[in-house]
Amino acid sequence: MAENFVDYVKICCTSGAGGGGSAHFARSRIDPKGGPDGGDGGRGGHIILRGNSQRWTLLHLKYRKHIKAGRGGVGSQSRSSGAEGEDIILEVPLGTVAKDFETNEIMFEITDHGQEVILVKGGKGGLGNAHFKSSTNQSPQYCQPGKEGSSSWKVLELKLLADVGLVGFPNAGKSTLLSVVSAAKPKIAAYAFTTLKPNLGIVAYREHQSFVMADIPGIIENAHQGKGIGHRFLRHIERNSVLLFMIPCDSDDIKKEYAILLNELKQFNPELLDKPRLLAITKCDMMDDELKKLLAPEIPNTVDYIFISSVSQLGITELKDKLWEQLNVKPVEVPKPPTIYNYSTKSKSSKEEE
Repeated sequence: MAENFVDYVKICCTSGAGGGGSAHFARSRIDPKGGPDGGDGGRGGHIILRGNSQRWTLLHLKYRKHIKAGRGGVGSQSRSSGAEGEDIILEVPLGTVAKDFETNEIMFEITDHGQEVILVKGGKGGLGNAHFKSSTNQSPQYCQPGKEGSSSWKVLELKLLADVGLVGFPNAGKSTLLSVVSAAKPKIAAYAFTTLKPNLGIVAYREHQSFVMADIPGIIENAHQGKGIGHRFLRHIERNSVLLFMIPCDSDDIKKEYAILLNELKQFNPELLDKPRLLAITKCDMMDDELKKLLAPEIPNTVDYIFISSVSQLGITELKDKLWEQLNVKPVEVPKPPTIYNYSTKSKSSKEEE
């Protein structure tokens, strides 16, 4: 359900404090004047993010606002170090971006299954008195306390990882297409912004193959400036392999709508324009061949396009074929120029040496 999809959480992370060092002396009946042998304190627990390919949402962290790692153990005799504080490992979906809430600076992104990155480091353990022994101070009576852990607010944002991302204005037919080509059941209604959360669907293809399609909430003009929660929507497009632009056939100006969508992507991240893209003219169930010919001049000539109708299944098979073809296009390898050896120069220099 869309209510269970969470792509943004803000959490307060407090790492564990380091344990204090020990000021112990190795004194016994046999050696009443033994030297210092205090061990170091254990480091405080880290807060770690771990990638998990089986997770698709941050829902499990939505109500877990305060996360605190364990404290490091105190050092002991015989130079024994204290136990390390318990680490807290948070499993997150692939495509999760960690940010600092105060500065909005991107810290890192989790992209691989099993990848572990420290979100907040634990405090360092203090040194025992054995480290402070010197020729002028044979019996140091002091040790080092452990460093306190750090506490800060972090933001985790999820960028959906999908093969095909649906890009278009609100009410362009994106949710309807996803419901037809997959088993996903997004909310569908005849008003704008029906979709407020991205939806994923697995599209079955020929010979038991499949690909993942993402229904991204509708983009509006100036979305790159945050209008209409634009940033929350646009970031999901960054991790899609192919972009399927969707514009209804009854649009007032198809070229203008396509140009606006392209500009929003460019302003948000220029690299998005390097992705393969396809234009689907939707809601064409009432159009015949003559009307399609009349509409052709109004369609941008810089992108491949196809007429479809999710209701009547018009062009759906051809659409899958085109998307599959774009998903499996191998990059063209540019051959390296052959290495040219200048033998004449070498022979000339050899004669001069003679």
